[in-house]
Amino acid sequence: MADHSEFNIGELAREFGVTTRTIRHYEEIGLLEPMRRGQARIYSPADRTRLKLILRGKRLGFSLDESRAIVDLYDPARGNKEQLQALLARIQHQRDKLNAQLTDIKQMLSSLDDAEESCRKALKQEKEQTKTQANKKGKT
Repeated sequence: MADHSEFNIGELAREFGVTTRTIRHYEEIGLLEPMRRGQARIYSPADRTRLKLILRGKRLGFSLDESRAIVDLYDPARGNKEQLQALLARIQHQRDKLNAQLTDIKQMLSSLDDAEESCRKALKQEKEQTKTQANKKGKT
């Protein structure tokens, strides 16, 4: 990547650890709009930044549409205040959702612990009954 004014699809795929198919998919759904030079896709620094933001949104659990909405808010002429406010709201929503899921998971783990304990007690009782029955048979 000697020339940082443009990137090819392979360079971006390697840099961000995604497949070229992923990048082409983002292009197909309108998240990226590279220039064309013949059959080659040529990505600008702005395309690279968009890809970086889309992948960050993905890591944060945002849908592609949610990432698009946030990325599309950026307007260099007006700054990125609106974009940052939308991102903060989306982060809070995602945090609330994950905390609710965490509560559900903790409850499920507790239920699993209870079920496991019941099974172990039942097995122990079964074992003790079998032992007692064997002892009674041995005495008769």
